[in-house]
Amino acid sequence: MLNIRYLLMMAGLVGASAVWAQKTDRDFVRRGNSLYEDSLYVKAEVEYRRALDVNPQSMEAMYNLGNALLMQQKAEEAMEQYSNAATMIAKNERNIALTEEDRLKLAQIYHNMGVLLQSSKQLAPCIEAYKNSLRNNPKDHETRYNLTVAMKQKQQQDEQQQNQENQENQEQQQQEQQQNQQDQQQQEQEQEQQQNQQEQQPQQEQEMSKENAEQMLRAVMQDEKEIQEKVQKIMQEAQPRRFEKDW
Repeated sequence: MLNIRYLLMMAGLVGASAVWAQKTDRDFVRRGNSLYEDSLYVKAEVEYRRALDVNPQSMEAMYNLGNALLMQQKAEEAMEQYSNAATMIAKNERNIALTEEDRLKLAQIYHNMGVLLQSSKQLAPCIEAYKNSLRNNPKDHETRYNLTVAMKQKQQQDEQQQNQENQENQEQQQQEQQQNQQDQQQQEQEQEQQQNQQEQQPQQEQEMSKENAEQMLRAVMQDEKEIQEKVQKIMQEAQPRRFEKDW
């Protein structure tokens, strides 16, 4: 019995040691933060992903992973992590009120999302992201400045787009006008050609009629000549012949 109890106790100690040796998501996050501060962003990304493997709902790991991806210029992947982190905080807000620390984190998330959107000229969602950031941290002057710049850029973008649309409309109108002129010229040429054909047709018909009349006259004169020749031949054959006797 003592041996069994000893073995059970040792097994319990080994199990406890394994639990204590196992790293938590916070351990991976801290290690990732250390690598991030040393500008080792790829290795930091690995640690943050390990943290998410241990705890898929770690908002801190999501946010820090987004930062590491951002520093590697992986904008789309970074935006996905920021969005996941913001969604995670929003889910917590339904159950309990956000703490000041959570609001500051949320403000920073929206700030970084705004920076990404601004760099890719997606100014409408960028402006909304900066506004969400200021809703959670109204004292953030950097975000307020970025928002002002983004709004001016949006205004310029809208003006450029409007000018481009106006120019395209003018070019289209000019093309349509040129096409109409070409169609009108072609129609006038066809009408002129048709009119010339109509004017030439009576003259051709008149020439053909004159030629036909001459042909008919020649045919009649030829027929008359042939008839006269036949009549003359018949008359010659019809004259009495003279017979002389030998006395």
